[in-house]
Amino acid sequence: MKRKWVPIALAASLVAVATAGCSTTDKPSPTTTAGTSTAPSSTTAPSSTAKAKELNVNFRSEPPVLDSSKSTAAASFTIISALNEGLYRIDKDGKPQPALAKELPKISADGKTYTVTLRDGLTWADGSPLTAKDFDYAFKRVLDPATGAQYSFMLSYIKGANAMLASKTPDELKAKEKELGVKLIDDKTIEFTLDQPVPFFTDLLAFQTYYPLKKDLVESAKEKFGADADKIIGAGPFKLTEWKHEQSLTLVKNDKYWDKDNVKLDKITLNIVKDVNTGLNLFENNSADVADISRDHVQIWKGKPEFTTKRELTTSYIMYSQKNFPAFKNKKIRLALTLGIDNQGYVDTVLGNGSVAAQGLIPVGMQDGNGNEFRKTAGDIQPKFDAAKAKSLLQEGLQELGLKELPPVHLIADDTEGAKKSLEFILAQWQQNLGYKAIAEPIPHKLRIEKQSKHDFEASVSLWNGDYNDPMTFLDMWITGGDFNEIDWSNAEYDKLVNGAKAELDRAKRTKMMVDAEKILMEEMPIGTNYFRSQAYLVKPKVEGLILPSMGGDFEFRWATVK
Repeated sequence: MKRKWVPIALAASLVAVATAGCSTTDKPSPTTTAGTSTAPSSTTAPSSTAKAKELNVNFRSEPPVLDSSKSTAAASFTIISALNEGLYRIDKDGKPQPALAKELPKISADGKTYTVTLRDGLTWADGSPLTAKDFDYAFKRVLDPATGAQYSFMLSYIKGANAMLASKTPDELKAKEKELGVKLIDDKTIEFTLDQPVPFFTDLLAFQTYYPLKKDLVESAKEKFGADADKIIGAGPFKLTEWKHEQSLTLVKNDKYWDKDNVKLDKITLNIVKDVNTGLNLFENNSADVADISRDHVQIWKGKPEFTTKRELTTSYIMYSQKNFPAFKNKKIRLALTLGIDNQGYVDTVLGNGSVAAQGLIPVGMQDGNGNEFRKTAGDIQPKFDAAKAKSLLQEGLQELGLKELPPVHLIADDTEGAKKSLEFILAQWQQNLGYKAIAEPIPHKLRIEKQSKHDFEASVSLWNGDYNDPMTFLDMWITGGDFNEIDWSNAEYDKLVNGAKAELDRAKRTKMMVDAEKILMEEMPIGTNYFRSQAYLVKPKVEGLILPSMGGDFEFRWATVK
């Protein structure tokens, strides 16, 4: 969740496991597709007499909010992409395909101007017209500092976007809106002007922050927009009919969707199930068609037709807040806690799957922006587990701080079964290898996301899932004052490299800058990276075309069906 984030980005629980995931040599496929893929180009409409096609899914977390301007969690991304969509939608191969746009954008020779034309006759789920103005309204809402959109930086590539974000007053914002590089040629045509060429801009146009918004509903719902079933509307393949908070969400087919004839599912029920054993029971009793499983169940199910893995562009790490736990301002303290965790033991004993110990921040499979895989370009630069060195660094750091011992830090994580096991492992490692006692605080996923966004924590077990296939989706999180720099870390050289890479047109130089920036992260260790994640799922054989994307949400339902 990113995720990023979950982020994602993206932010998700640590429940999931798999047996065949990322490796140091194989590039992961962009997505995993459960069952036979239903091609996006299919024109076969469902029979009017066919039995209703319903899908029941175990869902790990309550979505914090379903507001595409404000959402940062993978749980939210999954639902929002089912209810709404952008100009483009990412397919099973990880490529953007025309969605509300009728074709891929026309790009100027200098790479700075993108012209996009909408499909004819687009409507919202309530039948009201959807036009280019709905995109323009959404963009300006994201760029209004009053909105507090953490993902606003995703629009920063557009000319004039940063000036809007820096506005101090409503009048100043209004004046700068006129300079924004978003021009509505007519009700169906949008022209984007960028500050410099961005090779992944079409992918960004598929991201939720670029989704349209229905102005009258947003303004009437105000702070409640996206908080309940009657406070959200989209133009996607499904619509939300019921949201029982902390229990379930019910989606039904949107009969106003532009491609409704090729949406095969009539209904999706997502039951919020935090306990893996409970979820497995639901699957075995045919009350769930899709369930994630933990390490204890992988060997039992591996090789069976229901078993599948999801290979992600996701990194798990511990965030060290320098604002709320002053000792984390000391580099040696941060390094000690990171080196004091056996990451290989982590993936072997807690996850027990193909997730691999981290080799840096950028996960295996992420491209380097210059035609190669980033990890092959940058190499394995993760400081390795070394209990003796970690203990020595801890003592040196304490001496520099004038402390006899490190105060017990409160380490938060999700309250799912898997996250609790991760907390237990990390704290046991610190106790065993450093003689250090920390305090575990498992809390609901929604609360963890909220506390992180408010910088209201001391340390947090978190994950970030890439938002697009470029290292920048991980690196620009940690620039000084960045929206997702929730640890309040600052490094001038790091900022220079990342901001330089954003503006650099020479791809080889840009890649070198990003490699050097990641090295600084690994040397300074403001976050303690642990592993690159894969997940294991059970999917009933009757389910076809369900995509388990490597980036963004947990599931893509657009092309799914059941036999």
